[in-house]
Amino acid sequence: MLIEKKSPHDLETTCQRLTDAVKDNGFGVLHIHDIQNTLESKGIPFDAACRVFEVCNPKRAKEVLSVEIGLANALPCRIAVYARKDGIYVSMMSPASILKILSQNQTLAEIAESVEQSMVTMIEQTVAA
Repeated sequence: MLIEKKSPHDLETTCQRLTDAVKDNGFGVLHIHDIQNTLESKGIPFDAACRVFEVCNPKRAKEVLSVEIGLANALPCRIAVYARKDGIYVSMMSPASILKILSQNQTLAEIAESVEQSMVTMIEQTVAA
């Protein structure tokens, strides 16, 4: 499931607000992928600005990996900021939905729900006026 919100801010402001919200919610930004620049650097024109933030809460990541190390493939979590014709959007894939596909472990489901709630809060803080 994709969770998406429109931002009232420009791209740079939205990205900065997201960075701040991530930190304010006990997560860290591990890396920011600038998809538009990456594609263009490889000779592939791409008109839309698109940045993907890899975010992680180390405590939660350890809890997940301690139960099922194979879920490293689903980490870190990602939040995307991108431009459409009608504005800037912030979105994420639901960690709880993804985990339901990958595992039936109830402990992991509870962790994923908690992480998702934090990430939704980050997005809401990012797009607040």
